[in-house]
Amino acid sequence: MKLLGQVAVVTGASRGIGRAVATALARAGAAVALAARSPAELETVAREIRETGGRAVVVPTDVRQEAQVEGLARRALAEWQRVDVLVNAAGVAAFAPVTDSKLDDWDQMLAVNLRGAVLGCRAVLPAMIAKRRGTIINIGSVVTSRSLTGSAAYTASKYGLLGFSRVLAEEMRPHRVRVGVLSAGATDTTLWDAMPGAPARERMLRADQVADAALLMASLDANATLEELTLLPAGGIL
Repeated sequence: MKLLGQVAVVTGASRGIGRAVATALARAGAAVALAARSPAELETVAREIRETGGRAVVVPTDVRQEAQVEGLARRALAEWQRVDVLVNAAGVAAFAPVTDSKLDDWDQMLAVNLRGAVLGCRAVLPAMIAKRRGTIINIGSVVTSRSLTGSAAYTASKYGLLGFSRVLAEEMRPHRVRVGVLSAGATDTTLWDAMPGAPARERMLRADQVADAALLMASLDANATLEELTLLPAGGIL
């Protein structure tokens, strides 16, 4: 088991990519702190992990709230005395042309997709720096390498996340803490449910395929790091 004895914190763990990542890390041997705003859904994920012999705790968390994110890190440390992996998978999306987009949507995407990840990193970094080990994986998007109309707010949040992650990777290099961005293409999750004209689901990536990529990033030997990984459906940008 590649992550046996390690501890992972996963935000957005109640559904979609976050849920798939959490269960993949647990299968690889990590104890997992599950974070999201929906306690009932988190309990379902935790039960599934425990039923297969894994370890999980549920920590309801709104990643927009600094105190709650700090509480998430404290709970993981109190439970297992370490944090080896952080996956910032919490995310929201809304799409519209700039002239029609709502400022509330801009605020929410920047708050969750960017600020939430920043808060998560700041909360776990003291423990990782003290241990001189750790892996942070921020879930990005292909919008940072492709310009998609109607995605300005979402793109701004993900460009911000990419830039932040690149700087943090350099700052953490002397501390032997790895920071990477996993940019996933169209993935079959509930994010697409309310989007008109969405690509056919069968052409999309599966969440478990994104989780496999995250597991690769987390389980590399300490002398290697995957700092930017782009995973696309075989059909490319759908």
